Amino acid sequence: MPELRIGDRWIGDRHPPLVIAEVGINHEGDARKARRMVQDAHGVGAECVKFQCHVVDDEMVPNAVVPGNATESIWNIMSRCALEESEDRCLKKLVETQGMIYLCTPFSRAAADRLEGMGVQAYKIGSGECNNYPLVRHIASFGKPVILSTGMNDLGSIQPAVDILRDRGVPYALMHCTSMYPTPYDKVRLGALGELASRFPDAVLGLSDHSIGNYACLAAVALGARLLEKHFTSDKTWPGPDIPISIDPIELGDLVQGSRAVFAALGGHNSILREEQPTIDFAYACVVAIRDIAAGERLSRQNIWVKRPGTGRIRAAAFEGLLGRAAARPIRVDAQLSPEDLL
Repeated sequence: MPELRIGDRWIGDRHPPLVIAEVGINHEGDARKARRMVQDAHGVGAECVKFQCHVVDDEMVPNAVVPGNATESIWNIMSRCALEESEDRCLKKLVETQGMIYLCTPFSRAAADRLEGMGVQAYKIGSGECNNYPLVRHIASFGKPVILSTGMNDLGSIQPAVDILRDRGVPYALMHCTSMYPTPYDKVRLGALGELASRFPDAVLGLSDHSIGNYACLAAVALGARLLEKHFTSDKTWPGPDIPISIDPIELGDLVQGSRAVFAALGGHNSILREEQPTIDFAYACVVAIRDIAAGERLSRQNIWVKRPGTGRIRAAAFEGLLGRAAARPIRVDAQLSPEDLL
């Protein structure tokens, strides 16, 4: 069973899912908002908060490309939302002093170097960088666990990135993802988790989800996802391109608790539990006399039947086998039959 560890937190099939509260750029460059989101995530039991690290000049050339979920260029958005290194360091310290895991996605070599200088414990690589093999190789050179999102990529383009991570001996996770904002439920494609597991059996699996609400994430747990990532905001009235697909603190708390509940419900096999005995005692039916039966009288549907509670010694399942047998002694109406009553 593939596993990886970030700090003291093991992630894999034997461990409860790790929910990643993706603040991303929802702070819009305002470190105060970012700090509030950290506190709110902690307040509802989140274990991990993730940001994005943008060193804009090293990340992109000036451009006028407008993302599908925005009304201004990606250059303008990232220029406004990029945090200074000192702010990134303060956020990391805040997250970790709360006992949570700090993750941050680098979008360039300079950003990765900044995070490495900050001493991050692991790296999250976004879907857009899944096939940016030079950057994947640079991040893998640090030798730390990598969580790789796979939106906008197929198995063929994921494979070279995985090969890089394997060559470096880096523990890794693959996050199934659909890069649509929001993602319609019929485009989430949770069946891809099984394909990833089959093609990359050494990968921890996860879901980076952009659909509305927590339904897809909870279903993904049952299909093997042990990392769940959702965009997160303290206030859905704040501006920002990712705010409409973000969950708020109440929803984040529900996702944390719900994912643990689904995980706890997995596994096992079809058997009767010892803990079910109190219910068996009243819910099962046993064979009883439905009128007085004389010694030597043959048992039939006219003098025995099945009734609750289940505290008798002959269960309803044995009823047919009793028909035609003789009573060894008198049996009073409503008495639960026992083997000693039969010849």
